[in-house]
Amino acid sequence: MRIVVTGASGFIGSAVVEELVGHGHEVIGLVRSREAAEHLNAIGAAAVRGSVEDTRLLRTAADRADAVVHTAFFHKFSHAGLPTRLRIALGGNPRKAAARFMAAATGADRRAIETFGAALSDRQGALVIAMPTMTLGPGRLGTEEDGGDPESVGGGRVVSEKALLAQAEQGVRASLVRLPPIVYGQGDRGGLLPSLIRIARTRQASAYIDKGTNRWPAVHRLDAARLFRMAVEQGNTGARFHAIAEEGLPFAQIAEAIGRQGNLPVRSLGADQAAAHFGWLGSFAAADNPVSGALTQKRLGWTAAQPGLLDELKQGYYFTE
Repeated sequence: MRIVVTGASGFIGSAVVEELVGHGHEVIGLVRSREAAEHLNAIGAAAVRGSVEDTRLLRTAADRADAVVHTAFFHKFSHAGLPTRLRIALGGNPRKAAARFMAAATGADRRAIETFGAALSDRQGALVIAMPTMTLGPGRLGTEEDGGDPESVGGGRVVSEKALLAQAEQGVRASLVRLPPIVYGQGDRGGLLPSLIRIARTRQASAYIDKGTNRWPAVHRLDAARLFRMAVEQGNTGARFHAIAEEGLPFAQIAEAIGRQGNLPVRSLGADQAAAHFGWLGSFAAADNPVSGALTQKRLGWTAAQPGLLDELKQGYYFTE
């Protein structure tokens, strides 16, 4: 298959590219830099330089493809183009800049999904997008049957799920892969796990909230990449798949592992102390997000093959990079 991958130089997207190339697919990766394009060429993929905001570019790439794997998203202000950054920065009350950023990010994501869907619908091409499990309702075991909850901590992304399902109604073989808050592995620099480690080092303590019984699921990036490939090759229209190796590690266990490997004390914080310690991560650090992958395993035969999170942390590379 000829497959377009957005976010092809990212932590997850690059693993998806290598997985697809390794299984004989022709891959065209969307990247922003010359260095990223050269890397794609070196591993046997073609590169297109540009932004997910450029819908004309996206349409041209998808018009020649059998499938699209969409992993790109504006996780940082710098990911947006200059006009978008100016609208965010100069668009009104500075206190509402974060809300403007999220609106710009989800708007760009929705337009990209709609553009890909329009290109793929006439031949029932496959469109697979990445979605965080934090879009699921909190406090109970989330399954593949559950739709996204706009009131969840990641609820801003639910608009993308709805856009994808709308494409399914137009004849696109559209599906999504939900990713847990911790996708780990070599080269992880921008994810939530290295963010927690940086915060712990800055605060000179690894922390959890209250008893730390809230749960976070996890998966290795290579296992997640394999699921994206299987979703492209086998996924049904409208399906939701969960890249879940561990359904929910108590946050206290994650904090304790960071403390051990980083030689830092481990502390319990009250809810009123979370924002001061975790900053922008405070609401996520408090979230209870247990998620099942049982239906994904049954439907696609996918199982995790890589070491679990706590064993991976013992390798130490998260604390030397």
